[in-house]
Amino acid sequence: METNWNTEALEFIEEVTKNAGQVQKMVLADILKQNAETEYLQRFNLDGATDTKTFTSKVPCITYEDIRPEIQRMENGDRSAILTALPVSEFLLSSGTTTSGKRKLIPMPEEEWNRRQVLSSLQMPVMNTYVPDLNKGKGLYFYFSWPETRTPGGHMTLTALAKYYRSEHYKNQRRDPYTQYTSPYESVLCTDYVQSMYVQLLCGLYQRKQINRVGASLASALLRVIKFFELNWQDLVHDIRVGSLNPKITYEPLRECMARIMKSDPELADFLTSECSGENWEGIIQRIWPNAKYLETLITGSMIQYATSLDYYSGGLPISTAKYASSECCFGINLNPISKPEDVSFTFMPNLAYFEFIPQEHHSSKMDIGNSTVTTPDLIDLVDVEVGKDYEVVITTYAGLYRYQMGDILRVTGFHNSAPKFKFLRRKGVLLSIEGDKTDEVELQMAMDNASQILQAYNVSLVDYTSHASKKIAPGHYVIYWELSVKDSDKNVQSDEAISRCCQTIENSFSLIYKQYRVHGAIAPLEIRVLKNGTFQDLVEFAVSRGASIGQYKVPRCVETGPVLEFLDSRVVSSHFSPCLPSLASEESEE
Repeated sequence: METNWNTEALEFIEEVTKNAGQVQKMVLADILKQNAETEYLQRFNLDGATDTKTFTSKVPCITYEDIRPEIQRMENGDRSAILTALPVSEFLLSSGTTTSGKRKLIPMPEEEWNRRQVLSSLQMPVMNTYVPDLNKGKGLYFYFSWPETRTPGGHMTLTALAKYYRSEHYKNQRRDPYTQYTSPYESVLCTDYVQSMYVQLLCGLYQRKQINRVGASLASALLRVIKFFELNWQDLVHDIRVGSLNPKITYEPLRECMARIMKSDPELADFLTSECSGENWEGIIQRIWPNAKYLETLITGSMIQYATSLDYYSGGLPISTAKYASSECCFGINLNPISKPEDVSFTFMPNLAYFEFIPQEHHSSKMDIGNSTVTTPDLIDLVDVEVGKDYEVVITTYAGLYRYQMGDILRVTGFHNSAPKFKFLRRKGVLLSIEGDKTDEVELQMAMDNASQILQAYNVSLVDYTSHASKKIAPGHYVIYWELSVKDSDKNVQSDEAISRCCQTIENSFSLIYKQYRVHGAIAPLEIRVLKNGTFQDLVEFAVSRGASIGQYKVPRCVETGPVLEFLDSRVVSSHFSPCLPSLASEESEE
């Protein structure tokens, strides 16, 4: 039975990717037919047409801001067919990781949610072809729910992960031998993430020999769990030794659940004490969970900076990012799930939505909408993208998003049959800018990587970072916030000389335009502000206290203004500036 299930899933992937172009046309026709009478589509006089040519010539590309008024009406209780003909069961909350930090509300009909589970059902059959016998163990996956709220009109709002954990699909899949987990359902539903994390770790320790993979939704979240383990292992060991749950766990369903599970195990407590009591936590995951074969977490985009730390704690276990999905849409699956983090690519599944792509060197066309003319970029179909080129992905979904610009920039790395494979590069948009300079996420990450090489000479690693374009005093300048992990106290990396070298390296990693503005005095020297140890963990708690979801929270790579910036500035222990102007020589010689 299991073999048939795996085989059918793999055959399905082959079938839809061989006929990607035809599947895309069918998906678009199905979406337009289903939603033909919606208020939104009625504006564009499609007259019942469901073909690609009519749709792309009449319906403009949009962003979230363009449909915010429609979504606000839906939030406020208007249940007419505004964007989708399907009844909206809830709104999904986006992670809000753009520089503005504003979270989006995405309408979610139940039928669309069920469609998304197709992608989830393909993950384990693909993984099983690379890592066999996954049905002979359990996954230690750290799942965290976010408290649901209600819109003024009565709709539930929750994160995509929380929706998944509360779904019948999640409850039912636990019978599947490939998807057995150590975390009890009560811990997944607990919205106090500290209590949830504690209990999930405790269950993972009791079942340590059964665990064959370890994971969390984001690489940063998995590292937070490891840090939590490092800080709380003594309490966990005490609970195991006496067979009783720590009284700080007050959520009654957790206490009732653990009362059935826990028992005194002095032998396990002694083992954990011997492994955790030393200062060396290198390879701790394999030492505690010796049968773990890989880590599963999101490691693409800005998350890739955590790969080195995960490699250290896991003892070099492969890191798998299984799929590419968001609150707005599911996109594709990683058909080589144990590839290196820098090589991760996702094969787009053409049955999930209608996909178009804006080339990063794109042209625009005029489009008549009612009594006005708008400019819209010329888009490319899924099967017509070119290997090596970069695109922004645009989606049309059953749930009522039409030619919606995601803001994700992807690079085509190849094809699986006729379906392209994409590598996630970055979120669209400029992170830092003072004058005409424009520094994006990729460029900033590259600069951090270069500066980290200097830190290695001091046996120091970069825990995390964010940035700010400070314009309080003219000329403005870039501010980089750093938290460092110092492994050798005899080497003073926080000396002005060492960090100033890092400042200089970062500036020399930026674009020629940035350097020219610096040289001509339009931008002041770059500043690194070193933060107290534990700042970014405290930032997580600060964000959660203000309504962020622990399962979705990502450190913003740029902070503009407001409480987060004030929080960071309150934790600064030293400040350092670039000591000299960046070099223009190499770039000018290439012109």
